[in-house]
Amino acid sequence: MSLRKQFLVFGAVGTVGFIIDSAVLYATAGWLGWYGARALSFVAATTANWQLNRHFTFRSAIAAKRAGFKHLTRQYFSYLASMGGGALLNYAVYAAIIDRSTHPLAPLLGVAAGSIAGLMVNFFSARYLLLRRGQIQSPPQ
Repeated sequence: MSLRKQFLVFGAVGTVGFIIDSAVLYATAGWLGWYGARALSFVAATTANWQLNRHFTFRSAIAAKRAGFKHLTRQYFSYLASMGGGALLNYAVYAAIIDRSTHPLAPLLGVAAGSIAGLMVNFFSARYLLLRRGQIQSPPQ
């Protein structure tokens, strides 16, 4: 898959992640507050994105790199760790928006802006760090 197409698929997967992120955020904010709920919602979205990216975004690239971690738990935590830079940027943008805005949709806007800010960091982390090391592996067919 070309870089452009791979990026578009990664973005489409990210849109699904945004929906999950927002839903978990709003579902848990009353219990955890906007900051705690955001941490939980990010992990939920990243988990879904990991599965979707394994199946769709990096499937052809992964097929050529069968060597590497075989165990899904290790793959998952490698993926989470590689998303760390994007997560920090994402959370910083989210926090800046909800700290400075009284708009009722500020948390949703923060998730959207944070997701866009972390998109490039996360894409290149997944494509060039994990795939190079064989740490994303295709699901069984």
